[in-house]
Amino acid sequence: MNNIKSLGITVFSCEKDEEEMFYELSPRFNATPKIISAPVPAFGVIQDYGNQCVSVCHKSRISESSLLALRKAGVKYISTRSVGTDHIDVKAARKLGISIGSVTYSPDSVADYTLMLMLMAIRNAKLTVTGAEKYDFRAGAVRGKELRDMTVGVVGTGRIGKAVIDRLHGFGCRVLAYNKSGGAGCVTLNKLLEESDIITLHAPLNSDTYHMINRKQIEIMKQGAFLVNTGRGGLVNTGELIKALESGKLGGAALDVLEGEEGIFYFDCSQKPIDNKFLHKLQKMPNVLITAHTAYYTNHALYDTVEITLKNCLEFERKQKEWIG
Repeated sequence: MNNIKSLGITVFSCEKDEEEMFYELSPRFNATPKIISAPVPAFGVIQDYGNQCVSVCHKSRISESSLLALRKAGVKYISTRSVGTDHIDVKAARKLGISIGSVTYSPDSVADYTLMLMLMAIRNAKLTVTGAEKYDFRAGAVRGKELRDMTVGVVGTGRIGKAVIDRLHGFGCRVLAYNKSGGAGCVTLNKLLEESDIITLHAPLNSDTYHMINRKQIEIMKQGAFLVNTGRGGLVNTGELIKALESGKLGGAALDVLEGEEGIFYFDCSQKPIDNKFLHKLQKMPNVLITAHTAYYTNHALYDTVEITLKNCLEFERKQKEWIG
């Protein structure tokens, strides 16, 4: 890459560990990152750093006004450090001539975490741990289930969904899979909901999948079924989920993502009020586990994310030079 000029990239919402990884990997790509700890501002002027490539994360929304400010600053390409792009107004970006790229980090991070949440849910881990913290070591209220005796429905058979299925086979449980486009071995969503003891969500969030788990779908589910979501909060109508948990229709839930998590997850909210009525109700339920969108967060995934971000930007700049001639 000695014949390639230094790649300039502006990195927004950059945490300390990401910053260290960018500085570690950038020399390999002859890149010069400009690290910004703050997110892309929703309004106002964005400083022109002379870079047509920027990197953003999934923690903050990139609105049309943000995109307009980026475009005025000379930005032509955004690489999001996430698999999904639902936090970006992609239509507005297309209209403004800004290309969008994403990363495909190791699916094993989320797959491992998903299995952990399943096991914690069916073994009543929240009651066990909170009881032990209070020195209440009685076992009567926490008798669990064994995964090999259950049917697990995997909604979404992309890279992460397939990695989850591979792991589930090792437990000896029955596995059902659903994918919108069908495919070998897939069943209908209704069949999956009707027959699964655990349902785990791995579909992307878009206009077709928003609230794909709603009152109608919950009514179809088995009595006492568990719901696991490590995908996106918007896949589930959280109000209907809470009703189903309160009525006993569902046996429990393990959620790494939540509607309205923006501005709450990834922040220390211990000393300030939280404006999310769903979170307050769910946290009080003994059969609900909440984690803060951290399933992806491993050393391996961080390395993949930064490396692929740099590759994305380098490839975009290479194509730009080809187009220019």
